[in-house]
Amino acid sequence: MNPGWNILCDFDGTIALDDVTDTLLERFARPGWELIEAAWKAGRIGSRECMSGQIALIDADRDEVDAVLDGLRIDPGFHDFVRASQRAGIGMSVVSDGLDYAIHRILGRHGLDGLPVIANRLLQTAPREWRIEFPHAGTQCRSGTCKCSCARRETAARKRVLLIGDGQSDFCVATEADFVFAKGKLIEHCRQNHIPHAPIGGFLEALALLPSLLDGLFEAQTQRAERLLNTRVRTP
Repeated sequence: MNPGWNILCDFDGTIALDDVTDTLLERFARPGWELIEAAWKAGRIGSRECMSGQIALIDADRDEVDAVLDGLRIDPGFHDFVRASQRAGIGMSVVSDGLDYAIHRILGRHGLDGLPVIANRLLQTAPREWRIEFPHAGTQCRSGTCKCSCARRETAARKRVLLIGDGQSDFCVATEADFVFAKGKLIEHCRQNHIPHAPIGGFLEALALLPSLLDGLFEAQTQRAERLLNTRVRTP
């Protein structure tokens, strides 16, 4: 039985094994996108400004973009994880600071395009020109998609949030989640910040952990993290 859990799942590097946007940029972008990337990594610009500049540099038609997307792989355990979550009555949304068109295209190839997708909007403006819109941006957030707002909506609906992610775009929302299945850089971030989490290498491990989550076996870890946070708040 699902005790009120909903899953927010990152896409690039989590569901997709590669960063989809970077793959498109490496294949099709005119020179200059790496300088924009460097400015973002250095913290001089937010991801919205970064992606707006980079997407404007893509020189490709739709068929070329689709051909690259159709060659990208997803985690081999993701399909089974989705089906197990659905059988348990757990809702799942793909929440990404990536490109909605790419996510729908890749998931559709695997029969999973029924999953809700919250992501930046990729629009073709000319045969070989593209731009990006940010329908899920937050007023106080520099990301294209404010994942924290998504988590807060779930909390307001009295749902507990399981975040599954891997990198920098998941750092902020990890503090809003009730529990995290963490990959990559997100593992160390959760460790350093005492965020309740389980490290995973992929969705086969997440699938194995799902019964423990539903049975409440991670509750003690969550409670310890909350006690530590309360102690820090009270310490002068």
